[in-house]
Amino acid sequence: MQVHFDYGAVSSLTFLLFLLLSCSADLHGQERPRARDLGIPFEGQPGPLNAITDVSGVEVGHATLISGEGSLLVGKGPVRTGVTAVLPRGRKYDPVFAGWYSLNGNGEMTGTTWIEESGFLESPVLITNTHSVGVARDAVVEWMFKNRYYDPVSGDIFWSLPVVAETYDGLLNDINGFHVRNEHVFQALDQATGGAVAEGNVGGGTGMVCHRFKGGIGTASRRLPEDEGGFTIGVIVQANYGDRRSLTIAGVPVGREIEDLLPDINPVNSAGGGSIIVVVATDAPLLPHQLKRIARRVPMGIARVGGIGANTSGDIFLAFSTANAGASRRSGTVELKMLPNDRLSPLFQATIEATEEAIVNALIAAETMTGINGNTVYSLPHTRLQQILREYNRLMAEGNN
Repeated sequence: MQVHFDYGAVSSLTFLLFLLLSCSADLHGQERPRARDLGIPFEGQPGPLNAITDVSGVEVGHATLISGEGSLLVGKGPVRTGVTAVLPRGRKYDPVFAGWYSLNGNGEMTGTTWIEESGFLESPVLITNTHSVGVARDAVVEWMFKNRYYDPVSGDIFWSLPVVAETYDGLLNDINGFHVRNEHVFQALDQATGGAVAEGNVGGGTGMVCHRFKGGIGTASRRLPEDEGGFTIGVIVQANYGDRRSLTIAGVPVGREIEDLLPDINPVNSAGGGSIIVVVATDAPLLPHQLKRIARRVPMGIARVGGIGANTSGDIFLAFSTANAGASRRSGTVELKMLPNDRLSPLFQATIEATEEAIVNALIAAETMTGINGNTVYSLPHTRLQQILREYNRLMAEGNN
């Protein structure tokens, strides 16, 4: 976890205290279990990391901003926000085929018009809070230019229509203080790596709420059997949606069983609102129209957890394929591989399963957080969750992966 402090807003002593707390939170966050560690059963076989980074070449980075406490003072804090970056091929410029889909459009994902037109995703994907989309978009353009992350159209001419998506964190964060700045976007991009992905209260998910528990970033993956191609599907979510009573885990109505621990927020968040952004990666050789079909299966995974695509929710999804390297070259004839449509159903199933698990991983990883005006959102209690699943005969042996 990367924690940014506003030095001007805290004394030296307070800063040291925050530093100690943040270090402790980092260590604790690394030790927190994931959903399978608690014995929650899921369908399908995950990849080695059970993360979007199981798709070779995909990298993820976070910049997490946490500072201040007490009453909201716009421009000062408290700050509970951040940025998450997904790089389809790391720092290599090689546009990937992509498709996108909106279940409910009360949200934003920039750059999708050109994806729809061209079929290519040509930039990293950034996820942040609603009022930081503009600065994140401008910052990723600057980062791409400075790092020569592009193939010039002609000579020194450079243009980009990057993908930046958002969910609203104004229940906990000074969202109108515009605390996400260029350097935080650079940090998320520069620190992006393969390997395990931090989840919960990190990056763009820092201040998010899911089914009225603390939400945030979650990830999961599925590996198809060799007789179905052996392909990998990886998913990362920024979960900030949903009513409590609809929350369902492993088929169990957990939200109806845990009716307390509601957010301590004034005014109370309206039921069912919020948003979720989902990015799906695969190494299967799919073309843009097929990737749109993959993106359209994401809502089925969300529905398993209890999402309904509420009127005030921004449910926007992007899918890309790392196959067909070099497909975007501008001259000659490009030879492509494409999986037949008759072989897509296992990938649809994998997308649904990984989306469901990624959301639950976000809930399991997230920790109770207090933000502006003392507003507090509580984490999903692990022990109570296990007991409920046990009562419904849905708990596997703890630690069974």
